[in-house]
Amino acid sequence: MNAERFGRRLGVFVTRNRLLTIVLSLLTFVGVAFGMTKATFSSDYRIFFGEEDPRRQAFDELETVFTKTDNIVFVVKPKDGSVFSPEPIAAIQDLTDGGWKLPHATRVDSLANYQYAYSEDEDIVVESLVFAPAAELLPEDFPELEKRASGDPLLEGGLLAQDHEAAGVNVTLRLPGEDPSEVIESADAARKLADAIQAEHPSVEIRLSGMALMNEAFMEASIQDMSKIVPVMYVVMIVVLGLMLRSALATGAIVVIVALCSGITIGLAGWLGYPLTPPTASAPTVVLTLAVADGVHLFSSMQASRRAGVSKNEAIIEALRANLRPIILTSLTTAIGFLCLNFAEAPPYWHLGNMTAAGIAAALIYSVTLLPALLSLLPIGVSPARRGYQAGFDGLSRWVTKHRHKLVMGAAVTTLVLGFSATKLESNDQFVDYFDDSIQFRPDTLYMMDNLAGIYTVEYRVEAGGEEAIHEPEYLATLDGFSQWLRAQPEVTYVYSYADVIKRINKTMHDDDPAFDKVPDNREAAAQELMLWEMSLPMGLDLNDRVDIARASTRVSVTLTDISSAQLRDFITRSEGWLADNAPEAMHARATSPVVIFTQLSHENTKSMMVGNFVSLALISVCLVLALGSLRLGLVSVIPNLMPIVFGYGLWALLFAEINIVASIAGTVCLGIIVDDTIHVLSKYQLARRDGLDASEALRRTLGTVGPALVATTAVLAFGFGVLTQSGFEMNSVLGLLVVMVVVFALLADLLVLPALLVLFGRGR
Repeated sequence: MNAERFGRRLGVFVTRNRLLTIVLSLLTFVGVAFGMTKATFSSDYRIFFGEEDPRRQAFDELETVFTKTDNIVFVVKPKDGSVFSPEPIAAIQDLTDGGWKLPHATRVDSLANYQYAYSEDEDIVVESLVFAPAAELLPEDFPELEKRASGDPLLEGGLLAQDHEAAGVNVTLRLPGEDPSEVIESADAARKLADAIQAEHPSVEIRLSGMALMNEAFMEASIQDMSKIVPVMYVVMIVVLGLMLRSALATGAIVVIVALCSGITIGLAGWLGYPLTPPTASAPTVVLTLAVADGVHLFSSMQASRRAGVSKNEAIIEALRANLRPIILTSLTTAIGFLCLNFAEAPPYWHLGNMTAAGIAAALIYSVTLLPALLSLLPIGVSPARRGYQAGFDGLSRWVTKHRHKLVMGAAVTTLVLGFSATKLESNDQFVDYFDDSIQFRPDTLYMMDNLAGIYTVEYRVEAGGEEAIHEPEYLATLDGFSQWLRAQPEVTYVYSYADVIKRINKTMHDDDPAFDKVPDNREAAAQELMLWEMSLPMGLDLNDRVDIARASTRVSVTLTDISSAQLRDFITRSEGWLADNAPEAMHARATSPVVIFTQLSHENTKSMMVGNFVSLALISVCLVLALGSLRLGLVSVIPNLMPIVFGYGLWALLFAEINIVASIAGTVCLGIIVDDTIHVLSKYQLARRDGLDASEALRRTLGTVGPALVATTAVLAFGFGVLTQSGFEMNSVLGLLVVMVVVFALLADLLVLPALLVLFGRGR
């Protein structure tokens, strides 16, 4: 049975069994959408890295051996002068005391409890840098405190700004990872603590940052988009849809389909255990646009038949007969496009692809069953034809026929130029830039980077080759050489290495003699000095975050300036290269940290999605060849499907020069959307040719039939995704802008280039 015959039979069944169709549709919705009760938001940036990802495994191993990197940083900056004055020191001490009481806090480091060691009368004295409560310190004590801190490589650039005009209080957290509310709980408590202490010390400003705050920002972005951006997007698309269709009842029927499909999309995430993240939060929006497109084509066909004098039910049956094959084909090809997101490196994009594919399947089923039933049941009138539209598309078809050679040549040249431009794009992911200023994490983190230290860190686990091997002089000398090399790099602002700790201990053990500001030159001395030092440290401030229990490896932490992904990759290559060239094999460490993984993930994701785009395009083209029964039309379809993506990325390169991880998957998302219009044009053109029309007449009928629907769906898509550009989360705003650009180019390709190709290669057949 061919698609046209099946479409007619389906239309007869639906229009005769409207209530049964509606009841079955609602029961199906309730069953799947119940999964929404199981859906949860993820507050962990690690969700972007698969559990089997070796980069994540290396990072998890570093955190297991040493300590977690989840932290909250309080930035303390006096409104005037140095932090070494009474009120800033008092604020730092209060934050240090309060930091220990934050939920899930395991360690607090600050100027207030930094362990300062010095030699006195052949004894070693270890005490807090700030040796008394601020209220008890004398005016002459504050210059002494500053003198103690000055030149300390473990302080300056880390907990203390180089200019001494800001300081940090770092709270390390150990989050169980069982509930997203853990992050919110810690962040809320930290904000309350900061507000209370700033109220007590009005001459200082306190800001918050850290990886825990970034986790919260990811979740805040998801909730903000789903609660604010998505509803506005729905309203805008509904208004545009109503203006295009000129029928409130038909618009309402399509909105019902959209709402049910969106609910099914989220419900499926709950059933499958997919966490809701900023990327997956956009899945209902994508499904919305595709469900709208199916509804517009069906309703437009129905109204065209009714204007010809056909009854409403017969018009619905005819609309299904004419549109079932292209709707099935568009759903299939779009689902293929989104399923190819499984080529992405980040699991949230796998989830986005799978959720959207399922939502598309729901949109297909409801569009050819529930929507016709609703249209049949509702008292929808016949809207008059838009004479200007018809005349405009008739004129367009004649103009395209006349200028077909120029259009094809112009499109080819433009594609080559913009395609070359697209090759110049560079991937760049700086996760502070993922958020705009509406999410407090961004301005606070930029404040910290401007006044204290960066948030971009690189970690190395430098192994020594066996238990207790970190005491070997050769290991310590090489580690010190690596630390000094790191400090000499232009992008490095701070280095925290065990080599500096042991040098400081060695100097103190030798009466603060500057000649001993070096690593110990024998194993026994190094081991003894470390043991004596650890015995003198207060509980909670040991070296477990720098030295593993077996004394087989140490941790080197590097803080960088705000650099691009390309610059970071270059730094990683140079640093790993230094170890490969200057250290024994056991010390050949690989760089890791969240920013390192994000950077490498984005770079590799771009390459993976190139493969995904080609696979998607190839599968879609094969589907078109088989469905249309024409190799020629299938091959022709590749051009208007590929051109808009090349145009979009080429223009993006000219405007912005860089893409982030979401921009690299946008091509697959767009391909899944823009292929719909191409299919409707080719299907209607093929039907017209089968009716005996020549290429020019077939084109005129095709544009007159599907042109208005193409304009309507593109308008809905462009305005809808245009709202998404207002998202406070860059991943979604970039996706919205790229989709708007590509769908507009796709409309031009389907109205100008594709018709020119059909006339050029279809004349006389």
